[in-house]
Amino acid sequence: MQSRLARWFHDNAPKRETFENSRILAPIAHRVLAPELWRFTRRSVPRGVALGLLVGIFLLIPGVQIAGAALFALPFRANIPIAAAMTFLSNPATTPFILWASVYIGNVTLGRTADISRFMALMHDHATFGQWCAWLFSEAAPALLFGLAVISVAVAVIGYFISDWMWRAHLGRRWKARGNKVADAG
Repeated sequence: MQSRLARWFHDNAPKRETFENSRILAPIAHRVLAPELWRFTRRSVPRGVALGLLVGIFLLIPGVQIAGAALFALPFRANIPIAAAMTFLSNPATTPFILWASVYIGNVTLGRTADISRFMALMHDHATFGQWCAWLFSEAAPALLFGLAVISVAVAVIGYFISDWMWRAHLGRRWKARGNKVADAG
């Protein structure tokens, strides 16, 4: 019995077959289409979760996040669909909070004085790209980048351990159910 979320993910996750005919992936198709990168295993799923969260939070650029997570999944033998899906943690609803927290953490740890209220005003006023660049290149860039690095690494580590724990719990339930079937049959 799958949950609705699991069914939805299974139906909508990128399939290996969708990438087989891509001209862009032709030079690296043998690596990207390796079957072990598309299987849901005890080791590949937590790696995919961690890499997807790390890339998704640090990059914060839609489209680049998914491609970056998929490319990072190759050397780490992580599950590509999970890595791509986990980048969606940073979305239009969570991005302002992630950016605010990054600037705050960067200010506290680096002793900077990047103006968080100016950041909020730029968001509220729908600032132009030039206004964002002026703010970013003032005092905010080091604080923002350091804060993003801290948050992305922390969330990736937490995500790795939670997904590993959930995977192990799932396997434990399956083994217990299997043991109960054998005991009932015998």
